Amino acid sequence: MFSFKDVIGQAAAKQRLIQEVQEGRIPHAQLFCGTSGTGKLPLALAYARYISCPNRTETDACGTCPSCVKWDKLVHPDIHFVFPIVKSAKGKKEVCDDYITNWRHLLLTTPYFGLNHWLNEIDAENGQAIIYAKESDEITRKLNLKSSEGGYKAVIVWLPEKLHEVCANKLLKLLEEPPEKTLFLLISEAPEMILPTILSRTQRFNIPKIEETDVAEALQQKYGVQPADSEVIAHLANGNFIKALETIHLNEENELFFDLFVSLMRLSYQRKIREMKQWSEQVAAMGRERQKNFLTYCQRMIRENFILNFHQKEMNYMTINERNFSNRFSPFVNERNVMGIMDELTEAQIHIEQNVNARMVFFDFSLKMIVLLKQ
Repeated sequence: MFSFKDVIGQAAAKQRLIQEVQEGRIPHAQLFCGTSGTGKLPLALAYARYISCPNRTETDACGTCPSCVKWDKLVHPDIHFVFPIVKSAKGKKEVCDDYITNWRHLLLTTPYFGLNHWLNEIDAENGQAIIYAKESDEITRKLNLKSSEGGYKAVIVWLPEKLHEVCANKLLKLLEEPPEKTLFLLISEAPEMILPTILSRTQRFNIPKIEETDVAEALQQKYGVQPADSEVIAHLANGNFIKALETIHLNEENELFFDLFVSLMRLSYQRKIREMKQWSEQVAAMGRERQKNFLTYCQRMIRENFILNFHQKEMNYMTINERNFSNRFSPFVNERNVMGIMDELTEAQIHIEQNVNARMVFFDFSLKMIVLLKQ
């Protein structure tokens, strides 16, 4: 686990990182950017492990030295993790270390996961996950400790776009004057939401989508998927290995979102106001992060249905169920209403983030769909 050989595809990215270490030009702060499921976190972990390994080879960490043995269990004393959390009501869980057992468990299960998987792991329910101000003091304290192995100390920040403003400003000071032999690895899916001053202190590294052939090969070798099925799933995943895993595990959340989307479109078309109100209440009971994920799913479905009208199969990325529904539904998403629907979905997402009453947001959106679907 957590070696370059375990990272799916991304040959060019691996080569660049290995070369940096071999040539002795390790930047003190790097920002790994890319969409979900490209393997940013596994790459950062493999890179930090490679730097920690005293017996590294030309292509990877040795896998057998004391450092690598600790890495296998994610208990290396010089590696520190920072990630979004939800404070517990009793104030017992306020910093990342309070959740480190959950974090290790999820990473050891698979380093390919998204924010919603992490929130399920920690039973976040309604809370919105952020990296709290208190975390900056923890980072400072840890970096002031002497390196136990005499090498680099690494701070791996997953989703720095979730940094609380106070925490971000203190992190900036550390990036401006880093302690000696300190490595900051920031892994972001929305770099535009990070403080510009932090962006300017980091070396940006854009991670592309994973090649379809690499996704298919990993599905066959690691998960025993049949070659023909793996090619279909790899195309559907569109370079996102998390999505590929969700497809083979028949993700319950996606099934729920699909049913809710179909239900809304049918109720809006039939103008069943009472049922639409009940639908809004069902979605309002799901929790904020899940509601945001649902709205993102709706945006994807609207986009896919609009593209379906152009009869270019290779540009569509839908499951069999989604395709069967969309074959009949896609004519209702057209040039006259597609921008209006997307605008309403974006506005709903903003309102959910601002903690506006979810029942009102979703009922309002469903009512607007009555008008938009008739255009």
